[in-house]
Amino acid sequence: MSGPAVKGRFAPSPTGRMHLGNVATALLSWLSVKSRGGEWLLRIEDLDPQRSRLEWSQWIEDDLSWLGLMWDEGGLADRGSAGPYSQSRRGDIYSQYLERLRTMGAVYPCCCRRRDILATQAPHQTDGRVVYSGRCRPEGAGHVVIDEKAFQGRSTRLFVGDAGIAFSDGLFGAQSVSLARECGDFILRRADGAWAYQLAVVVDDALMGVTEVARGYDLLLSAAQQIYLFGLLGYPAPAYYHLPLIGNEAGQRLCKRDPQADMSHLRERFTPDQLLGLIANMLGLAPTPDATTLERLLADFSWDKVPRAEMLRCPDLS
Repeated sequence: MSGPAVKGRFAPSPTGRMHLGNVATALLSWLSVKSRGGEWLLRIEDLDPQRSRLEWSQWIEDDLSWLGLMWDEGGLADRGSAGPYSQSRRGDIYSQYLERLRTMGAVYPCCCRRRDILATQAPHQTDGRVVYSGRCRPEGAGHVVIDEKAFQGRSTRLFVGDAGIAFSDGLFGAQSVSLARECGDFILRRADGAWAYQLAVVVDDALMGVTEVARGYDLLLSAAQQIYLFGLLGYPAPAYYHLPLIGNEAGQRLCKRDPQADMSHLRERFTPDQLLGLIANMLGLAPTPDATTLERLLADFSWDKVPRAEMLRCPDLS
């Protein structure tokens, strides 16, 4: 039996209470999928064991439910056939795909520490990203299969060569990225055994049948890395929509450290319909910040209404 024609996902990290920016992303993702009769998946991206907590995952589900943003698949209950839906429980799956890349000759071990890389490379001019110099790259990388024992105690890097990635973003249009110049060979698994975001996200989106990803503008460059990985593993990449980030009145990006914008404060100050109205107006989906419902937003949803901006400023929430 084939899956839905459209499947989107919301994949938060449970490292704190959701804030206005997270909720705006969830709302746009849900509306986009449901406006076309698709399914919406909730995946918990708890790759960081030091910062992730079950309590925050439970609050994520509670906040989404409070807003009426119900998921068809995934969540802590592992509803669906592609689980588990928490990344901390998917290590064996990631290992299989990393081994596939190793036998293709696409990866190599790296002993560089972050300070070694910082000492030789200038940050990327727009986001502080450091492009790897290739210091540990072996001769013939990309074609030579390296014995798995050589990876013990070292990071695993993916060789990107001179690959150029072109794609069309649903909001920001045509994109062209030189992986070698703008990203460099990137890590798939850290020396301590922790899985890197890029590999986990690609494997999960592929196996869970995700056809559409809506997420923040700060991850636009990651799309090129992930599209490259999808191609290596033989899967089609999803369509991408990179959304404006939500900032405060000073133009600083909201985060989980902003108490006025987290859901504990917002739920005290607003009803679900009032908060939906505020977010919808900020995103261009409603002409005023008056209270509204998901049904009204769904009936008139269009990506054309969403501003093509890197950041939107939210009103004073105090």
